[in-house]
Amino acid sequence: MNIYDFSDEQLAGQRLMVGFDGTELNQDLRFLVDTLMVGGIILFSRNLVDPGQIRELCLSIQEYAKSCGQPPLFIAIDQEGGQVARLKEPFTEFPGNPFIKNEKDATRFAEVTSRELRSVGINMNMAPVMDVPPKEFKSVMDKRVFCSDPESVSKLGTTIIRNMQKNGVMAVAKHFPGIGRTTLDSHLDLPYLDTDLSILEAFDLMPFAAAIKENVTGIMMSHICYSAIDPKWPAGLSSEVADKLLRRRMGFQGLVITDDLDMGAINKYYKISTSIQRILSAGIDIALICHKGPDIQSAHNEILDQIAGSRETKDSTMESMKRIIRAKTAYL
Repeated sequence: MNIYDFSDEQLAGQRLMVGFDGTELNQDLRFLVDTLMVGGIILFSRNLVDPGQIRELCLSIQEYAKSCGQPPLFIAIDQEGGQVARLKEPFTEFPGNPFIKNEKDATRFAEVTSRELRSVGINMNMAPVMDVPPKEFKSVMDKRVFCSDPESVSKLGTTIIRNMQKNGVMAVAKHFPGIGRTTLDSHLDLPYLDTDLSILEAFDLMPFAAAIKENVTGIMMSHICYSAIDPKWPAGLSSEVADKLLRRRMGFQGLVITDDLDMGAINKYYKISTSIQRILSAGIDIALICHKGPDIQSAHNEILDQIAGSRETKDSTMESMKRIIRAKTAYL
């Protein structure tokens, strides 16, 4: 796959990971693949019936992409276990991160989950959660985190990353630079966090540094405004957080992915065009839009306009494409 042979329309599409309605290769899904040329699909409960149906859906997506001359797609899911697990029985149901107490538990979760995901054609898991809430703090993430010790979170999280990726499923650590300190749910509104970078580095960022060292495929940005780092933009739209902190300061060379742009923290305050402009300027590789609607095509149009209108954006898109194709070549 030579990225320099890609059309601008393909380049724009590869920077999108999107959701859809339905349980089969329907007209809407075909449009996402053949016209918008999206680089990835994310699955939710609304798309899932049973293992046979999921396998057929994933296979049909990849075969259709190939017939359209497109690269293979990332097919992602949130399978953390516990509170956030899209796949139910007959898939193995784990109680979630708070119940993973040691590396043996983490290894078993990763090995079983990655094997089951691969068996139905899912190649990326939006896990593990690497957020760390301070002790005795009522975090919005309480039921999804390992514990309040960043060293333990680092050890358990990297065990999951290593074993999941060894078994052929890309791991995505989330939610950078950490939402353990927040109480407001960013699905509903935009939380603000005024914590100095030095404090974040000593605590919240430790698991992400470990994930980077473990060669995690992707890191998902949070939709939190860290006002001590960037008083204007939430992390998923911030060049201060995504480019200067994650890329330059911490040296991450893998995929940087937004959290869902349909969440209240973003769509209540920013037009999709503004969000896309910010994502591109921050060097974020993939914009995640989880629900069917006009925002997906609007996002594609905006990326296309930005690529056509700016040499700098075209150049940064080519850098993102190198990372995207590198991951696809390694795993797909």
